[in-house]
Amino acid sequence: MVMTLSARELMDKLVSFPTVSRDSNLELIDFVEGYLADLGVKSTRVPNEDGTKASLYAHVGPDIDGGVVLSGHTDVVPVDGQAWDTDPFTVTERQGKLYGRGTCDMKGFDALALSAVPLALARGIKRPLQIALSYDEEVGCIGAPPMIDHMVSMGMPRADTVLVGEPSMMKLVTGHKGGIGYHMHFRGFEVHSSLAPTGVNAIMMAAKLIDWANQVNAENAARTPSELAADFYPPYTTLHVGTISGGTAHNITAKDCYFGFGFRIVPGEDIAEWQARFMAKVAELEAEMKAVRPEAGISAEQYYHVPGLVPEEDGQAESLVRLLTGENSRNVVSYGTEAGQFQERGYSAVVCGPGDIAQAHQPNEYITVDQFQQGEAFIARLVDHLAK
Repeated sequence: MVMTLSARELMDKLVSFPTVSRDSNLELIDFVEGYLADLGVKSTRVPNEDGTKASLYAHVGPDIDGGVVLSGHTDVVPVDGQAWDTDPFTVTERQGKLYGRGTCDMKGFDALALSAVPLALARGIKRPLQIALSYDEEVGCIGAPPMIDHMVSMGMPRADTVLVGEPSMMKLVTGHKGGIGYHMHFRGFEVHSSLAPTGVNAIMMAAKLIDWANQVNAENAARTPSELAADFYPPYTTLHVGTISGGTAHNITAKDCYFGFGFRIVPGEDIAEWQARFMAKVAELEAEMKAVRPEAGISAEQYYHVPGLVPEEDGQAESLVRLLTGENSRNVVSYGTEAGQFQERGYSAVVCGPGDIAQAHQPNEYITVDQFQQGEAFIARLVDHLAK
């Protein structure tokens, strides 16, 4: 007899795998693959280039189009330097809250998605249920695109709805910002600071690009937002630098400066146009550096590209979530998800999942028992819907 696990037991198991993005997620994938196999469900892995990580997807039900994808990611953010009161990789229940890294973002939903499989098998669903679990969402939604492309290229029946279970308090989210991010390296030329004009200070040149970001943010904030952007907070595209390092000593022009440069782009604006504008500014500053020392220069390595999620007109995913939840509100968020990547490939997609995004990435991350139970009820209604 096959031993099925409850949603809570599945979350306990998934959280126990320390799948921080910098590390492998293969132990978790091994577990999921084995669990589904025990239920008689075949799954497919899509590994990363060096084989240290993998996404996984599976199909349950008849081999026809028109099903529903439950999409989640398996990686979590680090716990380093955070003050936890409990073991972050053990789910601890206390005063109506379930504490642990990933309980909210988003192994709680992953567990709910997996709990739908035995329910679907028992009900004999008439429309398919598909599970899609990615890697490296937290570092730029890197793992989902090759997984989605593999699902399509391998001929898996085409779902008409994708539900991405990022924490939204079970509210329907139909739009989110897109994003691009760059690893920046300014290469200067070292001289004694008393001879600064004969060298190139990588930090001070980098500061010009960072100040440009401040200027663009101010310009964007001053403009009247588009109708599509007006629902967001803030209602405009933002540029951001969160980390920076470089330099050798206080009296030497900095040879190197490293930092991350990111954009959060409102739907309706062209990511390619922002890329072109950014690279034009980089080229302008690089020319200024090379005019002093030809050895100087700038490298800008794009490491993520996440399309925004655009609200759909009469979208299938939106209609389904409204049917299952009774949710009538209109919600958009400024963070990015894999929903935009599914939509970019022709799927109808929305975000709807248990938990509060304010708890994501925090020490003592938690999901409330009530939110988790609301998620269980949602999954049960979804399976009933697919069985009709």
